[in-house]
Amino acid sequence: MSGKVDIAHGGNAPDNNAPDNNAQSNNPSGDNLPSDRALNDIARSKSSKPGVPSIWLEAGMPALFVLLWSTGFIVAKLGLPSAPTLTFLLLRYAGVLAVLLPMVLLMRAPWPHGLTWHMALAGVLVQAGYLTGVWYAIKLGMPAGLSALIVGLQPVLTAFAASTVDERVSRRQWLGLLMGLVGVALVVQEKLTPTGASVLNVSLCVFALLSITAGTLYQKRYCPRFDLRSGALIQFGASALVTMPLAIWLEGLDWQFSQVQWTRDFIIALGWSVFALSLGAMFLLFALIRRNAATHVSSLMYLTPPVTALLAWLLFGEAFGLAGVLGMVLAVAGVAFVVRR
Repeated sequence: MSGKVDIAHGGNAPDNNAPDNNAQSNNPSGDNLPSDRALNDIARSKSSKPGVPSIWLEAGMPALFVLLWSTGFIVAKLGLPSAPTLTFLLLRYAGVLAVLLPMVLLMRAPWPHGLTWHMALAGVLVQAGYLTGVWYAIKLGMPAGLSALIVGLQPVLTAFAASTVDERVSRRQWLGLLMGLVGVALVVQEKLTPTGASVLNVSLCVFALLSITAGTLYQKRYCPRFDLRSGALIQFGASALVTMPLAIWLEGLDWQFSQVQWTRDFIIALGWSVFALSLGAMFLLFALIRRNAATHVSSLMYLTPPVTALLAWLLFGEAFGLAGVLGMVLAVAGVAFVVRR
């Protein structure tokens, strides 16, 4: 059996010898695609042999995603002092689109006919909704630790809603989710202070939590397979269209971006946001959502606060004690319980 990868869809190539199962995908475009169960069976059969590709898919991709995703709080701390939140995010989306548009045109990436609106909505939820909520809260004084803790509840929320994408959560997975939640709380408990934790800021973080959870489940259900290049173009374009009027209304955005201070820190933060976070981390997130169950993917978010704490210690000297170390161990163990097949 061939081990080729379907680059256009970011998944395994269809196997002509695979069983039909008399079922079709929930793909709303009406394409005659195998069911999600059949696709998962094909994926498992093609990755059953050990080797570098399977090791990368099972361990390397999730690890790299967690590392990149965790830098989001670091970038916010570095860049937000130099620009309003929505303006920063709009520049970020524009930078990504400037890279993706010529890529899609030159490489003639297939356009996902019939899925455009579904992908746009998923992108607005996972990207614009999540980032706007978290970054605005931090900009207004919300402690990064408390923000990380609230958003870290996503795996629990996803598990409760897993039935919407025909997933079942086992007792072992519930134990892992609980371990991860306790680990997250231990890692950030030293950072929890009443300062900045206003009703508005907490509400913004809860909005971000609901947005990224809904986006993950929606994409898994309605558009799990699409070309990464054209798909990302749609999703970041939709995020930019939603963010621009809000930036004009709330932040007085003008065509000269006069409110932006183009400092070295801001340029570094913007560049990292475009290439490492929006392109690198989001492409990995899309690939992981298609390859794994939504509960498995969202459980990786438990590792974000511990890794963020470690990065903050290395870059800014923000130390954490024994409770933080214990929390990191618990979070890693919790993820292992959830994702183990």
